[in-house]
Amino acid sequence: MAGIFGLSGSAALIYQVAWQRILALHSGVGIYSVAMIVAAFMAGLGIGSYWGGLKASRFGASRSLLWFAGIELAVGAFATISTPFYYDLLGSHAGALYSSLGRAGVVHFVALLLPTCLMGMSLPFLVQAAVHDVRFACQTIGVLYGINILGAALGALLAPWVLIRSFGIDGAIWFGAATNIAAGLLSLLLWATRGAQPDQPAPETPPQPAKRQPGHPASRPFASWLLLYTLSGFFALALEILWFRIIDVGVRSTAFTFGSVLAIYLLGLGLGCVFGGRFAVRVRSPLRAFLACQTLLLIYSGAVILLIVHLPTSTPGYATLVDYWKGADIFALGSDWNWSQFILLYLAFPVALYGPPTVLMGLSFAVLQKAVHDDRQTTGRKVGFLQTGNILGNVAGSLAIGLVLMGSLGTPDSLRLLLGAGLIFPFLSLLWAGRDGVTLLSGAMLAGLVFIWPSSNQFWSRLHGSDPEQAAFAEDASGLMAITPALDEGGALRVSMNGKWQSWLPFGGIHSELGAVASILHPEPKDICIIGLGSGDTAWAAACRPQTERVVVYEICAAEQKLLAQIAPVVPDLASFLKDRRIHILAEDGRQSLAQNPALYDVIEADALRPTSAYAGNIYSIEFFKLCASRLKPGGLMCQWGSTPRVYRTFREAFPHVVELPGRKILIGSNDPIPLDRDRWAASLNPQVRAYLGPAIVPGMEDCLSMTRPMAPDTAADRNILTDLFPRDEFVTPGP
Repeated sequence: MAGIFGLSGSAALIYQVAWQRILALHSGVGIYSVAMIVAAFMAGLGIGSYWGGLKASRFGASRSLLWFAGIELAVGAFATISTPFYYDLLGSHAGALYSSLGRAGVVHFVALLLPTCLMGMSLPFLVQAAVHDVRFACQTIGVLYGINILGAALGALLAPWVLIRSFGIDGAIWFGAATNIAAGLLSLLLWATRGAQPDQPAPETPPQPAKRQPGHPASRPFASWLLLYTLSGFFALALEILWFRIIDVGVRSTAFTFGSVLAIYLLGLGLGCVFGGRFAVRVRSPLRAFLACQTLLLIYSGAVILLIVHLPTSTPGYATLVDYWKGADIFALGSDWNWSQFILLYLAFPVALYGPPTVLMGLSFAVLQKAVHDDRQTTGRKVGFLQTGNILGNVAGSLAIGLVLMGSLGTPDSLRLLLGAGLIFPFLSLLWAGRDGVTLLSGAMLAGLVFIWPSSNQFWSRLHGSDPEQAAFAEDASGLMAITPALDEGGALRVSMNGKWQSWLPFGGIHSELGAVASILHPEPKDICIIGLGSGDTAWAAACRPQTERVVVYEICAAEQKLLAQIAPVVPDLASFLKDRRIHILAEDGRQSLAQNPALYDVIEADALRPTSAYAGNIYSIEFFKLCASRLKPGGLMCQWGSTPRVYRTFREAFPHVVELPGRKILIGSNDPIPLDRDRWAASLNPQVRAYLGPAIVPGMEDCLSMTRPMAPDTAADRNILTDLFPRDEFVTPGP
């Protein structure tokens, strides 16, 4: 049974990755949109766990196993139609439903309700089928749930590394469907080989547990354990979000990062469940053990942050990590196979950050089962209700951190607040289980961590290899923005988002050229749209012509504008850009806003983004390029960084007329012919425009104008292009 449940867990994680990706195309990849999708997914799991708990207690082992098989087959069947339902039907024919965040949240919830409810129901029914001796329920349930989580860890690795990379998002979903159907069929086979023996009807009133001495810790009512596991779920998801923000910044993530580090999180949790069951059988005070696990995982979580900040930078191993943080390079996971760097960034760092706490989370799950189960017939019901409470805590924790605390406090101070709130665990241990020296000591340690906590500037400066006095940071739920000295650029400032170098100050280089070239080529660029703010240089350069009346800039990370405003007094061009009344900066997902807003533009510019960044495929796909084409006025131009051969090929498929700047890898497309009128272009680069751009940029612009030519024909035999459902460049798919 455990192996079958592992298949189920693997499929569930694949669906979560794939469905979230598809639904985010409709409502945007901003933090609030993604939070709504995740909350809808988890809410469905919680509802399913509750109903599964109610229903499972009515059946014996045989019928429960049959129900589990039916659930797995039903989930697999839904998955086979999920892509046309989520992508084609909702995306193409119900786009108006995503016009506001509230409406989008309701649509996500309704769209995900059926499959997630079915997934949530699976654990209670399988527990009801598997537990035969209540004395060992904690071990049986721990192994079942642990193997399910280990299967999810495998799914987290398979989704980016194999399935989406090789077969696309739709192919990944079909693999998940096949996995669910296999789990269902194997369950049916197991049911048939056991013999379909009739179950004894469940009593109308569940038998009462044996009475214990009033002072025994396990004598707490079930409602107390439900409350504790709900609190545990709150802290678990809140910590997960904060850990992943730290990892995202520390490793300078690619599209492979989330699945890789999530697998480590799930691996620790799964191992804690599997091996915790044997430990829990021998636990004499489940209450004290559960609360101790919660307290210790918080102590570790705080101590490792202090270690990151205060550990000497010359420490072996750690010194290599600090050197990486100081530089501008990104370890390109997926295409770079420097194994020593891979082990340091993607094994040692995440394991040190959250390995022990996740094992303690799994251990506490097994201890919880030891405390609550005293009747075999009620095991499914109790597991279902406990999972419901835990998932509600998960949702509350993710929303509290993602939508409130990270925006107001930032990651380090949000973690500090969690540590302070975590004092409730040693307090409850003293209140319910009695005074104990170890509990008093652990509570004092947790309080001490809160007292000596480093500042946000101290922490983020270390992860950027910078002096806290010379660095500036701004953070919200959508990302962390940093401006730090570029140590190798002679006084320049490096602008980074989530640890990844985006651009620099003062303005100049490829970003400025990307912004200015289409404005100069267009005869009358009145309305311009820029997707991505960066350091501001692309949008600033795009506004170089006096004819320009409006520049709309879409930027997902709202903290970016806030940080640029802080540094503007020492960067004259940036200051004038932010004061320019023609500039309108909106904290929105650019693709989703273009889809919802019918406004037309003379120039649309997608600021340069590394193609392997998470969700980069959304603005390199042919669907996105065609969307931009539909938002151009007659004679309008779209400018795009041609980062890879596939981008060239896809861009050419989307626009009937394309010119390129081969030395700069800049592509300019239009629905109408683009006249190669170099005399007019030279006239557009008049003294007023030259004065605006400045002597550091004008020579580069002159080179751009001289190099502009019709795009060379595509001679590749394999005409793979980039699509929403197969973002090949983002996942470094082999081939041309």
